[in-house]
Amino acid sequence: MLLRQPKPLWTAPTDPAPRHVLYAGAGTGIAAAAVLPVDVPGLGWLLTGIVGVVAVFAVSNRRSPESIAWATAALLLLGVSTFLASGWLFALTLLAACAAGSLAVTDGRTLRGVVLGIAAVPLAAVPSIGWAVRGLKAAGPARRDRKLGRTILISAGLLLVFVPLLASADAAFAALLHDLVPVVDIGSPFEWGFLFVVIGLGTIGACYAQVASLPLDSPPKERRTVSRREWAVPIGLLVAVFTVFVGVRLASLFGGDDHVQRTADLTYADYARGGFWQLLAVTVLTLVVIAVATRFAATETAADRLWLRVLLGGLSGLTLVIVASALHRMWAYQQAYGFTTLRLLVLSCEVWLALVYLLVVGAGVKLRAGWLPRSMVATGVATLLVLAALNPDRFIAEHNVERWRETGKIDLPYLATLSVDAVPAFGPLPADVRDCLLVRMKSDLYDTEDWFAWNLSRERARPLLDAVSWERGCSLGYTTTR
Repeated sequence: MLLRQPKPLWTAPTDPAPRHVLYAGAGTGIAAAAVLPVDVPGLGWLLTGIVGVVAVFAVSNRRSPESIAWATAALLLLGVSTFLASGWLFALTLLAACAAGSLAVTDGRTLRGVVLGIAAVPLAAVPSIGWAVRGLKAAGPARRDRKLGRTILISAGLLLVFVPLLASADAAFAALLHDLVPVVDIGSPFEWGFLFVVIGLGTIGACYAQVASLPLDSPPKERRTVSRREWAVPIGLLVAVFTVFVGVRLASLFGGDDHVQRTADLTYADYARGGFWQLLAVTVLTLVVIAVATRFAATETAADRLWLRVLLGGLSGLTLVIVASALHRMWAYQQAYGFTTLRLLVLSCEVWLALVYLLVVGAGVKLRAGWLPRSMVATGVATLLVLAALNPDRFIAEHNVERWRETGKIDLPYLATLSVDAVPAFGPLPADVRDCLLVRMKSDLYDTEDWFAWNLSRERARPLLDAVSWERGCSLGYTTTR
């Protein structure tokens, strides 16, 4: 029995990689090796992103307004590392920037196509190696390349001779070189080589993803449908259950302070956490129900389409009420017990889910959702950018300090784990407590002296942190009553 050969994910281009694609990959790889601060958020991430986007678009035929919008979103996400120093936010924006950049060079429209489109560039980087190797063999050592190589060697030789002499002759010039040229240690060549290969292959992979035949969207199939009775009855029952639930729980869903104070033995923790995760699960599962109903419900007649709009619209509207109640609960919990990164992230996710449901309602009006998958990702990117504009670590610190001024309760050990973004918020605290927090954050400023690791938040915090002595001994107590 012969085994069927697996179908390849995409059809590889038969032609070797063009010379300009190789130049784009090499240029972006060199830029990354020169200015990318691997271990800290900094300006170099944005600069590398700009070089990569320009290189890919310079050799690409895909310059539609939508692809430019996704590339711009990727640069905005990378630009967050220039202004904020929060490590967790940097990780999220970097992942989102990679996803947006991948969507800029792919054109998937269905949910499957968007998911594969997000992963297309990382996946294409591997097969693009063979494509690039064929391109290198086909290019050969052209005469102008030999001339360029001689020019580079002569220029490098002159610089190696004259720059050290000039640096030894003038202290100001030597200081300028020290600021501009990164410090080289034994690991630097390996790091530079790694960055050159990874970022260069990523750039070539982005070009490969555009010329390869990527079956992102599955081929259209005959649409299987179920009759109105088969889907309307279960969806109608679900709408009825949601209606009863919202009606019964209306007071507790939105009661806030009054509800907590009127209910015996009910704390803010019980109020906010009681049922929160279940409501979140209901929100997500309802999206699945809506997607399945939209996929299989019959829409041949006007009556079918009307019932679908009414029932799914009602279900979406009731779910929005549940989302709003979850948002209200989490906000009340944070007001009572202080803001944390996890709580703020959960709140942001709920906001994004609310936006998704609004998009679903919009798609249900005309029963057309070809634009919906990409729009869902776009709202996620927008939510993350708004969160970054909020400066979350500073926002968290400010609200915790304000809570301390009102109640005398504060979680100092937790505040010490925030990034230097939070430093300006510590001003109202007692001097000894503030200095303890600043000492804990001093290490975030050091080992980041290269210009390409420049970060606005660190620069603003530097004078305050430098004014605190390393030798200052202190301990941070934990003051709260939960």
